[in-house]
Amino acid sequence: MEEKKKDILQPVDDVARRLGRTLIRSARFGALGTIEPKDGAPAVSRINVASDMDGAPVFLISRLSGHFTNLEADARCSVLLGEPGKGDPLAHPRITLIGSAHIIAPGVARDAVKSRYLMRHPKSALYADFPDFAFWRFEVARASLNGGFGKAYAFAREDVLLTGRDLAALRSMEQGAVAHMNADHADAVQHYAAQVGAEGKGWRLACIDPEGLDLARRDDVARLWFDAPLAGPQDLRPTLVALAKR
Repeated sequence: MEEKKKDILQPVDDVARRLGRTLIRSARFGALGTIEPKDGAPAVSRINVASDMDGAPVFLISRLSGHFTNLEADARCSVLLGEPGKGDPLAHPRITLIGSAHIIAPGVARDAVKSRYLMRHPKSALYADFPDFAFWRFEVARASLNGGFGKAYAFAREDVLLTGRDLAALRSMEQGAVAHMNADHADAVQHYAAQVGAEGKGWRLACIDPEGLDLARRDDVARLWFDAPLAGPQDLRPTLVALAKR
């Protein structure tokens, strides 16, 4: 009788969800896997990424690239996120997202994504509006988290994304709030970075979402999680004030 294969997957809990979401929110680049239309062969490319307010990865790519053509023919794809550190690369956490990708049409949604993306990748402003470039949103269907040796998890969509939330009001005020904090409360932003152990000076607020803040300093990214998600945009100011007083 064939021996039953051991289930190596761990139960998904809040600690695993937080790790997975941190990997997505903190990613600056990833490996995008697409399907070649000619023969169905897999193709993998490196891309720069940011995240939409609900946590979905977004990226900016040129129509001249092979992965752009592949996605136009077949939207199915996957994205690997997670930066290796010192020692064995396989000992560091990473997450593979499985789903599909779609171009974001011009309008309010694209403007919001563009703002978040450029706060993470400011040099992309040089070509973000070129006619051959487009912003894409990755629609997560499921995910696989590897938190290191012996720490494998199978995620559903709701484990990695903010679902069932109306984000329109917070999205409409995000850009102004980010600009205000960076211009008038730079000391508070630096204090936020220090709270999560980010070293050095010059940190800037990059993005806001109901669960926390993304901070950026040149090529570095830091994530500060709120103690509790914002119930609505009215909670943002008191939450930021409270964090500045810690």
